Order: sequence, then C-alpha cells, then structure tokens
Amino acid sequence: MPEAYIVDAVRTPVGRKKGGLAAVHSADLGAAPIAALMARTGVDPNAVDDVVYGCCDTVGSQAGDIARTCWLVAGLPQHVPGTTVDRQCGSAQQAVHFAAQGVMSGTQDLVVAGGVQNMNAIPISAAMYAGQPYGFPNPFTTSPGWLKRYGDGEVSQFNSAEMIAEKWQISREDMEAFALTSHERALAAAEAGKFDNEIVPVGDVTKDETPRQTSLEKMAALQPLQPGGRITAAVSSQTADGAAALLIASERAVKDHGLKPRARIHHMSVRADDPVWMLTAPIPATLHALKKTGLRIEDIDLFECNEAFASVVLAWMKELGLPRDKVNVNGGAIALGHPLGATGARIMTTMLNELEKRKGRYALQTMCEGGGQANVTIIERL
Repeated sequence: MPEAYIVDAVRTPVGRKKGGLAAVHSADLGAAPIAALMARTGVDPNAVDDVVYGCCDTVGSQAGDIARTCWLVAGLPQHVPGTTVDRQCGSAQQAVHFAAQGVMSGTQDLVVAGGVQNMNAIPISAAMYAGQPYGFPNPFTTSPGWLKRYGDGEVSQFNSAEMIAEKWQISREDMEAFALTSHERALAAAEAGKFDNEIVPVGDVTKDETPRQTSLEKMAALQPLQPGGRITAAVSSQTADGAAALLIASERAVKDHGLKPRARIHHMSVRADDPVWMLTAPIPATLHALKKTGLRIEDIDLFECNEAFASVVLAWMKELGLPRDKVNVNGGAIALGHPLGATGARIMTTMLNELEKRKGRYALQTMCEGGGQANVTIIERL
C-alpha cells in the first residue's frame, strides 16, 4: 500500500478564555500555521492539492468553508481548494486521516491538514443554538427516529463525563489529582522548551496561555457542574482558541520536492459507541486499532488521549491497563485547552515532537467525539 508521510507540523499557541487570541479572526488564526508550514518546509504552495481543516460551530467567522478561507488569508495560491471537516472534537484528527487517505489513494500528493477554532468568538454549541429560532432546540429530540431509538434523555458531554466517573468508579479526588498532573506536566514542558519547535507566534502571543499554577485545595473548593456530581471545571478541558497544520505527502512528493519526512502514518481508524454515553469510544477504538495492527500496549512509546474530561482518560487507561508515564506526558486539554476543531492536530503536533525527543518508534493518539465516536492514529517516527 502507498505510504503517507508527515513532513512537518506546526501550531499556534493556545489562547485562554478572554485571552490574547480572543479578538483574532478565525481565518487569520487558522492561516498562521499554514503560512508557517509552507515557509518551514519550503514546498511550492502551487503544488498543494488540497487543504483539509477541522472546525466545529461553523457560523460567523468560521462559516463559508473556513479551510479554504484560511489558505487564502495566508496569501497562498487561489487555485488550491479547501474543505472543512466536522467530526466534532476529532475534526482535525479526521482531517489528517482524510489527507493521508487522499495521498495513499494516489489521487493526491501534497495535502495540508489541520484545524482551527476560536471559542471566544464563536462559543461551543453555537451551531446548535443557531437552529433554535427554526424550531430545533437541539439536533436530536425533534427527530422521531432518534426518540424511538434513544428516547428523550439528555445528550450532554457533562452528563456523559459524570456517568463515566460513576461506572468506572473514578472519584473526584482521582480526577483532581490527574488534572493537577496535567498542569504540572504542561508547565514543565513549556519551561524546558519542549513546545518551542512547534509553536508559531500569533501577534504578541508567543506561548500557551492556558497552563496554570493550581493546587488540590483550590480544585476541591469548586462547585460541581451538576448538583451532587463529581465533574468540576478543574477536571474539564478549557475553552480555548488555536490552530494547527500538518503537511502530508506521498512517496512521490517526498522525492519530487526533496522532502525529509518526520513520520509515517502507520494506522488510521475510527470507531463508535453509544451516542448518549458519548465519550466512551476511545476504549473500543484503541482496542480495534491494536488488533488491526498487531501492536501491543508495550510496543507504543507514547499515548495521547484528549482530556475532554479527566474521567474519560482515566476510564480509558483503566480499561487498557495503560501506564501513566506514557500518557499525555506534556499535559493535555485540561492544561493546554481544547479548541475543538483544532485539538486533533495540536495533539498530533505535540506528540510528534515528543516522540522525536524520546527517539521512540510508535505513538498512538485518540480522542472522544460527539456522537459517541473516536479516531485513532498511530504514527511511526522516521
């Protein structure tokens, strides 16, 4: 089968709520890593076949096929098209999959893949709220088919995170300890310069704004999101702004353009689970990927599971028997934020850099997604 290679990967800093990226137009935010990617690789942008970008809540500054707009705002050739992907939180990871599949099919040679999200400008669920004036309070419960299959119960990530904590017997204290480690790891990584190779500044914002000095005492003082619940803001991903882009190339493009790939896409898959539970799919998806590849847990040098909520990652680790020292080693979305449509590419960029630093071979990435879905990507360092 033809190969798909990651030539390079770059991301913006992650901006916090009401932070330094809040006023940046989504197209300009998404253009920043694309422009940097073209400059860093030296690839002729005229040779790019497509731009595939993830984005959720595509209204306002994110409407009108934001992938295409980002490329144009970056000042790049008009003849290069773009398409926007929405697989909820996994949108940018899916964008990488589509780019790699295009290359592996032989129909494309160079594809820019990634994602963008400005959650300060366009709040989470804005697209759902936009349907309310038309008589749709949400996308689900006005469907007779949905009601027949799943009933009229709450479809909510917060409710799912609570159910997962209860089912897998994960205490609030467990989650707060996990969240504290996420911040500590992110702060330590930034201090050590681990993110320097992957971040392109946007205006005056040169580093991630989201990791913070905190404590178990501060976390314990917070009110749960649901009365009597275990989930608090401290153990949840942060509202954030950001973008990331990767250049995916075929073997032919690598030769023709004199490129030096950093990694090979070893495996791509996506699986799904109960949409009401919503956030459990990383478990069956990871098991499926390992079975398909014949790899064992011990063969993987690094794991990344998006920290939508601490309970999601802790349940996944518990089911698969994963060692904490291989999971989210530079922190996750609890510390680094979760700009929805960009996070999959942000994680892959960070994971690639860390795999190189450790001189490891394989790294596995997964994340929970709306609809009860989860992508899995395994990359191999070259």
